Amino acid sequence: MKNTEAAFHWIITILENHGITYKISGGFAARVYGVNRDLADIDIEVSRADIFKIISDVKPFIIFGPTRCIDESWDLELMTLKFEDQEIDISANEAKFFNYNTKQWEDLFSDLQDIEIKEVFGKKVPLESKKSLIAYKSKLARAVDLEDVKQLQAL
Repeated sequence: MKNTEAAFHWIITILENHGITYKISGGFAARVYGVNRDLADIDIEVSRADIFKIISDVKPFIIFGPTRCIDESWDLELMTLKFEDQEIDISANEAKFFNYNTKQWEDLFSDLQDIEIKEVFGKKVPLESKKSLIAYKSKLARAVDLEDVKQLQAL
């Protein structure tokens, strides 16, 4: 059974012990803002160089990467971890995503300072700003993203 809280505290402690600037993004950020849906993973963005700084601490938990990952929606540097059955995606804040509206790939530079501080499991952490989250999820336009956008705009 997934232990999201334990996984969250584990990875945040590692990032902070290394002095890494990060922000929570994706569906996990949407849930913190109040979206009600099942959580797939914890999405965390860092600078590309910082992904490699934590390898020694997370090596036994790596299930993918770190490497460039390209699928129908994303082209990014990614490392996926699994801790307490909860997947954690650590991705570089410089990526490309497929804009469903224009049918073209777009560069995405996610500003690690474009954040809102929110409390998650008793800890104040940087979340991707609601405005930024809505903007890229609207363009990504997968079903799950559009549902997140709809709920975020209603909050």
